[in-house]
Amino acid sequence: MTTKAAIVAAVILIGCSLALPGFVFAEKPAQSRPQVIYDSYHDTSLPVREYSTEAPRGRAPREVEHPRPGRILSGAAVPVEDLAEQTIVAPPVSAVIGLNFEGIPNSANGMALEGIPPDNNLAVGATQVVETINTAWQVFDKATGKPLFSPQQISALFTGVPGLCGQGITFFWSDPIVLYDQIANRWIISQIAGSSNFGTGNECIAVSESSDATGRYHRYVFNFGNNVLNDYDKLSVWPDGYYANYNLFGAKGFMGDDACAYDRAAMLTGAKAKAVCFITANEFSFLPANADGATPPPQGEPNFFVDLATSTSLHLYRFHVDFANPTKSKFTGPITIPVKAYTMACGGRTCIPQPGTAQQLDSLGDRLMFRLAYRNFTDHESLVVSHSVMTSKAASGERWYEIRDPNGTPKVFQQGTFTSGGNSLWMGSIDMDKAGDIALGFSESNASTLHPSIAFTGRVPTDPPNTMESLATIFTGKGSATNASRWGDYSSMVIDPSDDCTFWYVNQYIPKTGPKNAITFHTRVASMKFPTCQ
Repeated sequence: MTTKAAIVAAVILIGCSLALPGFVFAEKPAQSRPQVIYDSYHDTSLPVREYSTEAPRGRAPREVEHPRPGRILSGAAVPVEDLAEQTIVAPPVSAVIGLNFEGIPNSANGMALEGIPPDNNLAVGATQVVETINTAWQVFDKATGKPLFSPQQISALFTGVPGLCGQGITFFWSDPIVLYDQIANRWIISQIAGSSNFGTGNECIAVSESSDATGRYHRYVFNFGNNVLNDYDKLSVWPDGYYANYNLFGAKGFMGDDACAYDRAAMLTGAKAKAVCFITANEFSFLPANADGATPPPQGEPNFFVDLATSTSLHLYRFHVDFANPTKSKFTGPITIPVKAYTMACGGRTCIPQPGTAQQLDSLGDRLMFRLAYRNFTDHESLVVSHSVMTSKAASGERWYEIRDPNGTPKVFQQGTFTSGGNSLWMGSIDMDKAGDIALGFSESNASTLHPSIAFTGRVPTDPPNTMESLATIFTGKGSATNASRWGDYSSMVIDPSDDCTFWYVNQYIPKTGPKNAITFHTRVASMKFPTCQ
C-alpha cells in the first residue's frame, strides 16, 4: 500500500492513527537544522458558548478500520521473560474514587462523523473539566460533574476561520488534545484537519483568553505542507512553549517523527506565532513532557521527548527552543535509558479478547501511551510514563516507569509490569501528585466474563519499590466492540492543579454489544485521591 490513493483511503476514519503495515526505520541522523512554521492564520473568537452545539447531520461514507503503524522495535515482538512483572500480592489501592460520571458519547460526533477509536482525552482547570472525543468537546462543572452545555463540535471553536480548520466537516478531523496551562490558567484545544486529496494537513490550535473554557479563544492554523499529514499529535505544556509531536506521513509513507515547539508567549496574547520543529527519521511516537505541579522546571531547562527504542531501552531527547533566533534551537539525543526487557503487547498489534465475539482489540503496544508527566520535587525531577506489554499469563499488562534526573543522567528509578491475573490491561495513562503518589488508569477485558471496562491502580511512596497496589474498577462495561479492532487510541490521567492531589481519568466503554458495524462507545470520567496527599 504505497500509492497516494491507498494512503488517502487509509485515513478516512475519524480518530486516525495512520501508517503502513510493518515499517522498519533506516538509521538516519536527527535533523540538525530546525524547520520554522509560521501560522497561516490567527484571530480571536467570540465566546464559544455562543456557537452552535448542533452535531453535523446526514450520513457520510465511513471506513470502520484502517492500517496504522506497525513499528518494528529491535526484539520487542519476540517473547521474552518480563523480569519487571509484579509478583507480590498487593494491598487494596488506597486512592478513593470521588466523582464518577458519564462523559461524551459517540453520538455527539454526529451521524456524518462516526469515529473509531474515540480519542478520549481530558484536562482539568480551576473550576471546570473539559473532555474531547473525535470531533466533539464538552465542559463540565468540576464540583458536580454536571455539563455546562451540550457537546459542541470542536470545529465550532473555529467558526469563521478560513481553510480546513473552519470547514466543520472536512476530509477528516482527528486526534484532539485538550490541556490546561496551569501557569497561565488557560485552556489549549487542538485537532488535526486534513484534506480529501491528502494535499494538506493542518494543526488547528485554540488557546483560551481566560480560565473559562466557555469564553473566547485565540485561534491558530499551522500548515505542515503539501502531501504531509501530521498524524497522532500529542501536545504538552512547558514554561517556554507548547510542545508537540507528530508522526509525519506523505504520499510515499512514513516521513519521520516531528517534534515541535509552539510560541506559547505569543499564543497567550493572540499575536502572530511560529512553531520550531525537528524531524527525526529513525524515531516514532515521541511523547513530550508536560510540566505538572506548582514548582516549574528550573529556569531554561529543555523539554524532554521520550519514545520506545528497543525491547530493553527507551530514548530521551532534549528540546531547547529559541523563538527569537530559531537557528539556535536544539533537539539533542538520543540518550539511551536501559529498562527491563519486555515484549510489546500483541506484538504491537491486535490480540485483546472480549466476551461474545471473535473480534479482538488493538493494544497499541508499539508506543508509549499519553501522557509523559513531569514533576519537579526540588530535590529531584521525575517523569512517569507507561505502555502495554505481554505478561506471563499470555495477556497484556501495563509496564510503567519513573525516570529521574532527565536533564542530567536519566535513569529508571523504578519500574514494574502490573497485571490482573489472566485479564488483559491496555490503553494506560499515568500521572503523579505532589506527594509522589502515582495513579495508573487503563482498560481491562477478558474473553469470557469481562467486557472492556475501566479500572485503575496506584502506589504511595511507602509501598515497596517497583510495585502498584491492587486494581480498582471505575466502571464495568456491558458490551463488546463488534465493529472494528481499534480501541482508544489513548486515554488520559491528569492531576487537578487546584489541590495537586486529585487525579482525573477518562476512558471508553460500550454499554451494550450491538450489531456488527454499530459504533456505540460511551466515555466515563472519574476522580480519585490518595489519603497520603493533603
